[in-house]
Amino acid sequence: MKRNRTVFFIFIFSFCFLHAQTLKKDFPSEQKIDVIENLGSYIPLDTVFIDENGNEVELGSFFKKEIPTVLTLNYFECPMLCTLVLNGLAESLKNLSLNAGDDFQVITIDINPNEKTIFVNQKKKNYIKGFGLENMKNDWHFLTGNQESIKKVADSIGYIYYYDKQRDEYMHPAAITLLSSVGKISRYLYGIEYPSKDLKLGILEASEGKIGSTLDKIILYCYHYDPYKNTYTIFATNVMRLGGIFTIIFLCIMLAGYWKKDKNLFDKDSLNVR
Repeated sequence: MKRNRTVFFIFIFSFCFLHAQTLKKDFPSEQKIDVIENLGSYIPLDTVFIDENGNEVELGSFFKKEIPTVLTLNYFECPMLCTLVLNGLAESLKNLSLNAGDDFQVITIDINPNEKTIFVNQKKKNYIKGFGLENMKNDWHFLTGNQESIKKVADSIGYIYYYDKQRDEYMHPAAITLLSSVGKISRYLYGIEYPSKDLKLGILEASEGKIGSTLDKIILYCYHYDPYKNTYTIFATNVMRLGGIFTIIFLCIMLAGYWKKDKNLFDKDSLNVR
């Protein structure tokens, strides 16, 4: 009886091991999903895509306004992650205190070359209407293209993704890229939520001082991007420098006031002596 029980357990263990090996072979080999930051590099503006209205457009045509661009790579039949990324971006755009078209624009490129323009057009309408972004209907561009054009842009920003045939899904990272007015990569923001503060500071940084009020530029000077926290944090050194500058200005104003007051008293005393 004891021997039979031992044989039974050996059989069960062998079956489970072989079954596990079979299942492992059924799964596709894991491929890399990552973002290799190419800060300071440029995206290929000569690539051609199809916009949400079915028109063929060169990517460079969107950069004639000379404003920063928020670039996202997604696909619209994505069961979860792309929706979360676009929802997070749309929520941030809704609360952004910058003007679309004047201060920035958004470009979303479809990484699935098989999705149709009519479907992409509907997706854009859903986001514009669903998040109350009517002010962005001409400044959030949804583009589709062939595999070559998509790959060129993805490679330029270091966006590594792949298509999983078994799941019929694209496996990709969650990130958006901020570009200067000439298509230079300025900053990456990661995750599925993009606080309006971070998005605004990223756009201001990408503008290289070309947009924003004086106050915006002072605020940007006091913050820097912390890649470990994935957010903009106060840069103490710059705050101290700025505080020192304001202190000197304040002292100069105070001294000028005292000097002017003393000068007036001296002039009155001179008149009284005469």
